[in-house]
Amino acid sequence: MSTDPGGTLGELPLPSNAPGPAHSWWRDAVIYQVYVRSFQDADGDGVGDLAGVRARLPYLKRLGVDGLWLNPFYPSPHHDHGYDISDYCDVDPLYGDLAQFDRLVTDCRLLGLKLVLDMVPNHCSSSHPWFRQALAAGPGGPERARFHFADGRGPGGAMPPNNWRAMFGGPAWTRTVDPDGTPGQWYLHLFTPEQPDFNWREPAVAEEFQRVLRFWLDRGVDGFRVDVAAGLFKHPELPDSTDPEADERSRDSVNPLAWNQPEVHGVWRSWRALCDSYAARDGRERLLVGEVSVPTAAEQAAYLRPDELHQAFFFHLLTAPWEPGRIRQVVQEALRDLAGSGSTVTWVLNNHDQVRTPTRFAGPDPLAGAARAGAAALLMLALPGAAYLYQGEELGLPEVLDLTDEQITDPIFRRTGSRARVRDGCRIPLPWSGGESPFGFSPTDAAGAPWLPQPAYFAAHTAERALADPGSVWHLYREALQLRRGLPQLGEGTLRWLEAPDGVLAFERGERFVCAVNFADGPVPAPVAGTPLLASGPCPPGTLPAETAAWWVTGPDPG
Repeated sequence: MSTDPGGTLGELPLPSNAPGPAHSWWRDAVIYQVYVRSFQDADGDGVGDLAGVRARLPYLKRLGVDGLWLNPFYPSPHHDHGYDISDYCDVDPLYGDLAQFDRLVTDCRLLGLKLVLDMVPNHCSSSHPWFRQALAAGPGGPERARFHFADGRGPGGAMPPNNWRAMFGGPAWTRTVDPDGTPGQWYLHLFTPEQPDFNWREPAVAEEFQRVLRFWLDRGVDGFRVDVAAGLFKHPELPDSTDPEADERSRDSVNPLAWNQPEVHGVWRSWRALCDSYAARDGRERLLVGEVSVPTAAEQAAYLRPDELHQAFFFHLLTAPWEPGRIRQVVQEALRDLAGSGSTVTWVLNNHDQVRTPTRFAGPDPLAGAARAGAAALLMLALPGAAYLYQGEELGLPEVLDLTDEQITDPIFRRTGSRARVRDGCRIPLPWSGGESPFGFSPTDAAGAPWLPQPAYFAAHTAERALADPGSVWHLYREALQLRRGLPQLGEGTLRWLEAPDGVLAFERGERFVCAVNFADGPVPAPVAGTPLLASGPCPPGTLPAETAAWWVTGPDPG
């Protein structure tokens, strides 16, 4: 049918931070994050796969994004759903094979979509051959130098080498057992015991990742999202922390001894040089976008120097409350502090680790959450720079909050027993069509149920239904992306704040483009006369309703 989402319908300037074309594609691109195992299941086993991604590329093209970022699909025992990698140069059979990946690259190229892969350099899987070799080799061997092995403290070495705690709960050290069965050394893992941290002070680690990057660059990818980009290096002496539970408490990279070490910038310079060498050959820029979780925009800017990462996700907008003063503050900080780096801000509101915006912004009123999420999307897409969308946000999907303990798969829950910051609720398989599970996620004759259960209310959020409804959230995103592509004021550029009533943010982009967001609980006079080009809800001329964002182009019709 025609609405089948898988069918073929498919004043703060920011200077360039890279040698290359006059306008680099990534500077104002909108990239769609695909969490592969929850996107589309083509083979009926209840888990998404690369064939499913290929089948839905026309949907992404029709939506209007510039490319896609794939979460890890490499071989893995899946203790952390692919962020524990046992082979960096292959495809897990659960998701397909290298031939299927190569077809995906070809299809993306034909559709004009960029393809960005997730790269995880801080840690690997405990089943990685290097780690198995390290366990077999015993203390002092070169195999162990690739990781952080250390003798324990106290009688018999029974205490961990330091007092650090892991982000996902529990001690950051696990003790090994020697071949003769006696307790051995300890190894460091800042997430789970199944994810041992690499020792980046060992040159073999850097050499190996150069090989891995070349493997995928040679297969035609357009860049990498770098996981835990402020990680990799630890304080060389691995001393005790004055606040050892900071990471565990916050579920973030807070311990200054374990993160944001100065040596990490050398890694990004070498990776950038490699990517630039490919661009020099064929004129096609390869992107490095980092997950750089640091306290301030100014600290993030250090990662975006002209010879380091091209971009880094600016999470402060994602974590900001629905409050105009705070949102204005984080936008100003980003534009001020990142401008000097020469990069553009990389805005994001949702990802695979965070509660979805309709739920996060809801407070006691779910309807308010949905309205605020739409308004926030228009705000983000009007800001200068690039933006990343997370699968399902264009469908208005809320967080799934009623998973039972038995259904939760997140290692945070398994390690802590706590539901706080558990991530499964934003990872539920997408609803594509129909009125009951699997909602088109898997074939109708699938042998396996979706790997996480889909709630019945997903029937109201299917892509099929959204495409057929001109007033849906999907059409809001599509129209915003079309305008963003067509209006010269949007994308990269400048921003000027306008005077606005209390509870309202309004700014101008370039000449004559205005975006305003009403955070108040009642309507206010619109800052611009006439009917808006686009609004996140009903918006009569001259009025900006509560929990609504709108875009205007003032003066003569733009086209």
